Amino acid sequence: MFHLREHNTRVSTEIMAGVTTFMTMAYILFVNPSVLSGAGMDPTAVFLATCVGAGIVTLMMGFFVNYPIALAPGMGLNAYFATVAATHGGQMTWPTALGCVFISGIVFIILTVTKIRQLLVVAVPDSLKAAITVGIGLFITIIGFKDGGLMTMHFFGGPVHNTLITVSDNWLPDIGSLHSASVVLTFIGLLVIGALMALRVPGAILIGILVTTLIGIPMGVTDLSALHGASWVPDFSKMKFAAFDLPSVFHYGLVSALFTFTFVELFDTFGTLVGTASKAGLLEGDEGHRRLGRAMLVDATGVSLGALFGTSTITAFVESGSGIAAGGRTGLTSTTVGVLFLLSLFIAPLAGIIPSSATAPALIVVGVLMMSAVRNIEWDNIGLALPAFLAIITMPLTYSISNGIAVGFTFFVVINLILMIFRREHTKIHWLMYIIVVLALWRYIFYV
Repeated sequence: MFHLREHNTRVSTEIMAGVTTFMTMAYILFVNPSVLSGAGMDPTAVFLATCVGAGIVTLMMGFFVNYPIALAPGMGLNAYFATVAATHGGQMTWPTALGCVFISGIVFIILTVTKIRQLLVVAVPDSLKAAITVGIGLFITIIGFKDGGLMTMHFFGGPVHNTLITVSDNWLPDIGSLHSASVVLTFIGLLVIGALMALRVPGAILIGILVTTLIGIPMGVTDLSALHGASWVPDFSKMKFAAFDLPSVFHYGLVSALFTFTFVELFDTFGTLVGTASKAGLLEGDEGHRRLGRAMLVDATGVSLGALFGTSTITAFVESGSGIAAGGRTGLTSTTVGVLFLLSLFIAPLAGIIPSSATAPALIVVGVLMMSAVRNIEWDNIGLALPAFLAIITMPLTYSISNGIAVGFTFFVVINLILMIFRREHTKIHWLMYIIVVLALWRYIFYV
């Protein structure tokens, strides 16, 4: 079924590669409920949706594409999901946000089938793609600082949702204070995960979360009361299946949120799929490109399936590269990961006791990993450097991924048009970039 001999691999190698990939990405089981609870979602329901969604979509990748790539709710996209649901003044509830994800998945499927997806990827300069990755990394880090008690944020109204970041003040004495046990535990968790990663321990983030949770027991941060009388058999009645609200997606100016979901998914998944598949040597020849097209289709389908099960966007995980490095070359690797995600349904009570001080360090470390893309920005070219920098800095400071994308793209088009007019320095601007900038300006001019 998986053509192991053709790919010069064995069953044992593929299974161990799958276990390796699962260990490196299983942190999402505990982080995703923590992040989406910020949108008002039930953590238990999110945990079940994460297990089921990641399990089924990853199995699809294994059986239908024969790729060693695993999928799960993506970091950055879940953070954006929680943000738009929490900062629209009650206008955008989490069912509406799930509706945005579901519709964006349908759009994603259409873009994939019509091959417009590839056209969009070509339209955006590599420096801006890298800037989006870096900006989301900083955005995730801000969430980690907030969840770990190192800082707080105050939101102000309006379409941009301005924020004021506070490290500590008189009326919030525990924020950022070492007198707070949760803050101390956050720092301990960050040191534990950092040390494990420095030592190249497989599954460092997951192990770090679990170790930090154990350390939090004597500190009084980890609450074990949730384990008393808990059932280890998954209660699927708690899942929010098909709980999305589709009609409300087209109200309150939320089309811009739908656009951002689709846009960020586009570049995040394309880069992950191409990068990991290339690392595994799976893009050679016409068959390689056909399989990549099927992989994109499974990835796009996973977006809507995730919303159906009750979680944010399910996407390809770059952590799949760890399994590929361990020898994974076929769908048996991803099939192993999918089975492990489904088996994780039986540890739901354990997910309920993980404190935010244990998941916050994981978010900060994910930000570190995403920050590495900054080296791919052409800093010597001001026409690319300034838009990239503005995209990066706008995301965390305005607490909005869509703001960063809009500002970065607009400055790229305007600055390079000025250079072409006054200095006759020709920079290729794809026609699709003009359309994207017009849509972005329309949002900020007419959105109230």
